[in-house]
Amino acid sequence: MKALCWFGVHDVRVQNVPDPQIMNPHDAIVKVTATAICGSDLHIYDGYIPTMMRGDILGHEFMGEIVEVGKEVTNLKVGDRVVVPFPIACGQCYFCQNELWSLCDNSNPNAALAEEMFGYSPAGIYGYSHLFGGYAGGQAEYVRVPFADVNPFKVPAGLSDEQVLFLTDIFPTGYMAAENCQIRRGDVVAVYGCGPVGQFAIKSAMLLGAERVIAIDRIPVRLQMAREQSGAETLDLTAQPDVVEALKELTGGRGPDAVIDAVGMESHASGVVGAYDQIKQNLHLETGRPHALREAIQSCRKGGTVSIAGVYGGFVDKIPMGAAFNKGLTFHMGQTHVQRYLRPLTERIQQGELDPAFVITHRFALEDGPKGYKIFHDKQDDCVKVVLHP
Repeated sequence: MKALCWFGVHDVRVQNVPDPQIMNPHDAIVKVTATAICGSDLHIYDGYIPTMMRGDILGHEFMGEIVEVGKEVTNLKVGDRVVVPFPIACGQCYFCQNELWSLCDNSNPNAALAEEMFGYSPAGIYGYSHLFGGYAGGQAEYVRVPFADVNPFKVPAGLSDEQVLFLTDIFPTGYMAAENCQIRRGDVVAVYGCGPVGQFAIKSAMLLGAERVIAIDRIPVRLQMAREQSGAETLDLTAQPDVVEALKELTGGRGPDAVIDAVGMESHASGVVGAYDQIKQNLHLETGRPHALREAIQSCRKGGTVSIAGVYGGFVDKIPMGAAFNKGLTFHMGQTHVQRYLRPLTERIQQGELDPAFVITHRFALEDGPKGYKIFHDKQDDCVKVVLHP
């Protein structure tokens, strides 16, 4: 089969690789009908996720058709259309039983690697390095899905691939980020980053009752999408020298009730701060550039909530913990418990509350995946989200 494989920094290639096989009676094989390039895939593309190996198959946002099931899989049959959550969960451990699916104790065969870095291991993740299990990803024609009796979600009739594809990751990720803000009617929520996750965080904050959402980015097409699709107010980083002060002005001096960091480890900053972070990251003295997180802490009102949806992989520097402590902030963060949200978000789609396909700007064949990565990474051609069709 054909698959998109990682060979180094900014080096993604289409390769012929062996077809996946059933390895465990709880496995299934999915023929991929739609897959996407995620913003967190760009962290791999830029070389910031350790333990990648040449030839690793990329991708964790995918869906398709069941073509084979192991003998212990009784809830799925050949021909079923499914979306596959990016965190792999066993369904039996303490964390799965408490719907903390992305913290599964049993799905990462390389848990010892993750424990060295994080203290404990999270769940395995498709196509996201050997730190998270070394699983082959979904930017391919076929994928082996472990714990198939737990994770895949059957797509209701009448919904297209593009309506449900983002249930695999970015729609639940944005929704959980907003839910973690504990929004009350009348709240003001600020969202740093208007990429795909940020767009869903903005939309979800509105669905959950925020009175105002202020979206912050430096890319005009993303800011326009936030305004037109969700009715957000916007702040352009290139035109606003001090976003923290601007947020205070927009909230009567108090600050937003909650702030979402939908950027993560590669946030951009100008001047000395930006140069400081870039140099330290390049020298591996810190693993992420946390400018958006710093500003989220500084701008959030006293007693407010900072919700972190952007990916951080290791160590970051110059976090204003004194501000966080003395303002009494609450932090919520983590990989998304996708399985928890599949049914309720599908119902929102069916009820017409939103069509997740609004974020798609580019569609390519799988063979054009390297071009898709470059366009998405370089923000060419007003690219917001790339979908690949094998």
